[in-house]
Amino acid sequence: MGRCPAAGAGAKMSAAAVPELKRISRVEAMRLGPGWSHSCHAMLYAANPGQLFGRIPMRFSVLMQMRFDGLLGFPGGFVDRRFWSLEDGLNRVLGLGLGCLRLTEADYLSSHLTEGPHRVVAHLYARQLTLEQLHAVEISAVHSRDHGLEVGPPPGPRAPPPAPGFGSGPAEGTDGYWDLSVSLCTPRRTESGFPNFLSNAFISTAKYQLLFALKVLNMMPEEKLAEALAAATEKQKKALEKLLPSSS
Repeated sequence: MGRCPAAGAGAKMSAAAVPELKRISRVEAMRLGPGWSHSCHAMLYAANPGQLFGRIPMRFSVLMQMRFDGLLGFPGGFVDRRFWSLEDGLNRVLGLGLGCLRLTEADYLSSHLTEGPHRVVAHLYARQLTLEQLHAVEISAVHSRDHGLEVGPPPGPRAPPPAPGFGSGPAEGTDGYWDLSVSLCTPRRTESGFPNFLSNAFISTAKYQLLFALKVLNMMPEEKLAEALAAATEKQKKALEKLLPSSS
């Protein structure tokens, strides 16, 4: 199970790094016409009293997944509203990938309209567990019905693991995910830990949803989120500059 750190105080959150998405209510989302698709994902998290290197508080652990294509995201997927309610559809997907876990409307956190050519409303659910329960979910994922079919990296060349400070779950399967337990701790080096994690590639709205949830659930102060995001953006910029030939 991986561990990841966070950052210190800083500027306002950069809309350029993570574009703002339009938030709508659940009622408004349910009124959208058939031209809209609905994605439902779950953020499972737990308070973590542990310390990184025996001295840096971890604060929280958050369950995320690395997809077969190397992108990071939350457990969940698309829900066909013709046949399922949001919660029933989400629980069906979670049951296939994580095993025995059911969320309810009480776990609903937010809905956002996504940008791009596809009309998608992204719903996020969040539930706080104990650290032991979160570990149990990770273990349950190994024994879920579709583990080996939809859980675990595909055979052959595998996507690289996420930035340093993180681990992976079982490495087997044909079209799925690594489970990642992300911890929010604050090292003195702002370029490491949580900012380093944010410099990874995320699927669709996952990065925005992560930052949004950490803020509204009071898991990390907004100024610290802003500094972590700024440090991650600067790291990505430097990496890109190394890859691109000099224009001078």
